[in-house]
Amino acid sequence: MHGARVLLAFAALTAIGPVAAQTVYKCQAGGQTIYQQAPCTKGQHQQTIELQPPAPSGAVAPMPAAPVRSVADDDAAPPPVPAAPPPILYGCIRATDGKAYTSANGQPEPYLAPLGVLGAISQPLADTYGSRDAAIASAPELNRGKGNAAAVATSNYVWVRDQCRQLSPAEACRALRDDADSNQRAIRNAFKSERGPLEAKDAALRGQLAGCG
Repeated sequence: MHGARVLLAFAALTAIGPVAAQTVYKCQAGGQTIYQQAPCTKGQHQQTIELQPPAPSGAVAPMPAAPVRSVADDDAAPPPVPAAPPPILYGCIRATDGKAYTSANGQPEPYLAPLGVLGAISQPLADTYGSRDAAIASAPELNRGKGNAAAVATSNYVWVRDQCRQLSPAEACRALRDDADSNQRAIRNAFKSERGPLEAKDAALRGQLAGCG
């Protein structure tokens, strides 16, 4: 019976109040328990109970809010993969013939080039080769001990270095695309046994082009 009275008291309190959270006071004195909306009188043992309003009839109870996930969760989204940097290439001019080429090295090693190839000799051939102390002597003369052999090694060859500058990202990408297109044509025209190095070069070019977007 005592349990039934407690349930009836709860039902009555929730039925008469507005649809909002309510505070119910549990009052005990003389072996009796009373539930009421007003605080207990002096001399009674008091406990408070917070009642949540019931959902309206025919209404759907609201879904609980989804828990906020921490970035430390195991299934957190991985960080974005950084884009590949643009390739760094250099445009170079060959010192011997002025032809342009691209290179990954902006500081090519110097090399020996014939002086005549550089256009440094402008005197007639008779003056150049006609005397014993000429810069170059013919092979028979050298065999007889004639001619200036030291001049052949020092005067006829000079050290030169190709001039290079760093290409802009757009220039580098354009040069790589041209090289890749040319290499693709070479692959199509090559025999199967000759395609290995060309296909390796194609893979390397594709890796460099990844930074070109």
